[in-house]
Amino acid sequence: MPQNPDKIVDHVDLFKQSEYTELFKRKHEQFEGAHSDAEVERVSEWTKSWDYREKNFAREALTVNPAKGCQPVGAMFAALGFEGTLPFVQGSQGCVAYFRTHLSRHYKEPCSAVSSSMTEDAAVFGGLNNMIEGLSVAYTLYKPKMIAVCTTCMAEVIGDDLGAFITNAKNAGSIPKDFPVPFAHTPSFVGSHITGYDNMMKGILSYLSEGKKKEQTNGKINFIPGFDTYVGNNRELKRMLGLMGVDYTILSDSSDYFDSPNNGEYQMYPGGTKLEDAAEACNAEATVALQAYTTPKTREYIETKWNQKTKVLRPFGVKGTDEFLMTLSEMTGKPIPQELEIERGRLVDAMTDSYAWIHGKKFAIYGEPDLIISIVSFLLELGAEPVHILCHNGDEDFKKELQAILDESPFGKQATIWLGKDLWHFRSLLFTEPVDFFVGNSYGKYLWRDTKIPMVRIGYPIFDRHHLHRYSTIGYQGGINLLNWVVNTILDEMDRNTNITGVTDISFDLIR
Repeated sequence: MPQNPDKIVDHVDLFKQSEYTELFKRKHEQFEGAHSDAEVERVSEWTKSWDYREKNFAREALTVNPAKGCQPVGAMFAALGFEGTLPFVQGSQGCVAYFRTHLSRHYKEPCSAVSSSMTEDAAVFGGLNNMIEGLSVAYTLYKPKMIAVCTTCMAEVIGDDLGAFITNAKNAGSIPKDFPVPFAHTPSFVGSHITGYDNMMKGILSYLSEGKKKEQTNGKINFIPGFDTYVGNNRELKRMLGLMGVDYTILSDSSDYFDSPNNGEYQMYPGGTKLEDAAEACNAEATVALQAYTTPKTREYIETKWNQKTKVLRPFGVKGTDEFLMTLSEMTGKPIPQELEIERGRLVDAMTDSYAWIHGKKFAIYGEPDLIISIVSFLLELGAEPVHILCHNGDEDFKKELQAILDESPFGKQATIWLGKDLWHFRSLLFTEPVDFFVGNSYGKYLWRDTKIPMVRIGYPIFDRHHLHRYSTIGYQGGINLLNWVVNTILDEMDRNTNITGVTDISFDLIR
């Protein structure tokens, strides 16, 4: 046996053993019906051509690896940032298993969520009974402080009315009538994970703040991080606000939930924004969103229903963090402390050290709208030149905002923004117009393998590397992390291309 309990072999080595290599060979020859190696090579080379690129971009009915998640992923992420909150998905178990594992694989942490376990009968008759029983079991067994309900495609197609269903469940005694159960309709066939985040955030805030509006403000500033999966960012935000002495509420703080300590004590709901603080958020002085395209409905609700000013600030890089801190200083009257000024100087110094290696480098990027704007803005500060910018879930407002940023920089003139395109389109772009590096989530590793273009892993999800989500990317300290990832990817590639003794190693330098 190639595997035995006395000596467990990792799959990387296990599948190299003869039993498996022979098995794979027989499977390929007998069942796959593959073309000859020569034909495979011919077609492979053709897919790298301009001719194939034109045909690739002409397709309309097929999406290949769209670089986005579906709405319930974002809805669950928003809900898990509130104290004692259990996400409840009105849909099948399989859907919820996907949402949970997608987050768990990124964070290497458990992700609690339940489903109403809808099957064929619910698809025909509706999911009311599933909701009544599911809420009762979830409330009794897991003892949450709040249950946040969202939907899957099945529930949306058959027209389940969450508001009516939750009312019926409370009337049936499934859960107490005063128990908080906010909800959001999150069909996966519309929008993406950032849409689901926005829908759930609006649903939770509107539910908790109902009837809580007062004439006097509480003097606080609300901060909505958006769909930001770097747990270090909420901690960095709180640190900067603490240094400035700003009284604040973070609306959906999942940093402790997805980065809880292993101290021998199990907590099902670690950390999170307290429900009473979220309810009181309607009385704050203002709300600052760190992302624009994950919060449009939420910000509109805050402005119209809470009569509260909102502002979007992205504290990335030098310019973005400067604007963030100066705006906060204007809003609160608090001075920017010297400690943050020193951190700014350290980032500027680090950028100066690395500028020669990044200046003039051409790059491509894909991801969510706000992340793209933030990373592109920072790389432009370093003199890098964007060529391909792909955003599957971006809209015309995003394109207009990003184009203005590109037009302001002498390094942004050759960039093209691609909306609604997927990673197979991105592959054609990289082959026909190569760049020096590209930025994206873990799904880009297949592009790295095909194109041999170095990849910088920034975004969500990051499945194939550990602990990157623990870092900050915002603020001056977050800027140093981003700089580190980019410049050292460039230097790693330089070493790989100069490591043949006596042939290329004339530039295999010890000092870079």
